[in-house]
Amino acid sequence: MDLPLTLLDCIALALFALCWAGYAAVVDRVPSIHARSVIAAMDEHRRRWMRMALLRENRISDISIIGNLMTSTSFLANTSIFILGGLVALLGAPEIGQRVFGAVPFAAVPESTVAWEVRLFLLIFIFVRAFFELTWALRQFNYASTCIGALGTGPEWTAQADVAAQVANRGARHFNTGLRAYYFGLAALAWIVHPVALMLSSLLVLSELHRREFRSVVRDALLIQAPPSGP
Repeated sequence: MDLPLTLLDCIALALFALCWAGYAAVVDRVPSIHARSVIAAMDEHRRRWMRMALLRENRISDISIIGNLMTSTSFLANTSIFILGGLVALLGAPEIGQRVFGAVPFAAVPESTVAWEVRLFLLIFIFVRAFFELTWALRQFNYASTCIGALGTGPEWTAQADVAAQVANRGARHFNTGLRAYYFGLAALAWIVHPVALMLSSLLVLSELHRREFRSVVRDALLIQAPPSGP
């Protein structure tokens, strides 16, 4: 039986997996590298935010900020469901998708139905993962709002403020993971056109993620030291 993937497909898929899993493993699990990322900088700002909340009796603004975080997370989670619906529809009508993508110049759309389905199943896996990460982030932001509601005022509540910050930081971490899945989902879409396109798009996404998380103007701004705040 002929394999549905060519050698070039396998190389492209391996590079894609290395870029996605390797980048996440290094950035999220190597402390010395993670500490230099925009994610770590935002973790510190959220900790300061929760400690400043101890100075306010009225925390409507804090709950409003959490609501904004939940809105953006919910939007991406809902969008992933729509994307999954479209991908499942393409599984039921492979000839339509093959004809549409086959019109792209230099495209090497697979004629085999199995090879076509492998590409779609990769996209389905990516956006299922994105959905789970984003919905878990949504729940953690919800937990953070409850933690804020439970805060008292004064320095004796500092430990509880740090708990609220940790919950919000974990929510942000999973939101970031879901967002990365979107980026690499766009890269995986290029596989439908050509395996070389998958390799190039994977490297492009990797480069863009590194630039935004380690070399962006926003990261430099977030690292500016603020005066001590809160208890």
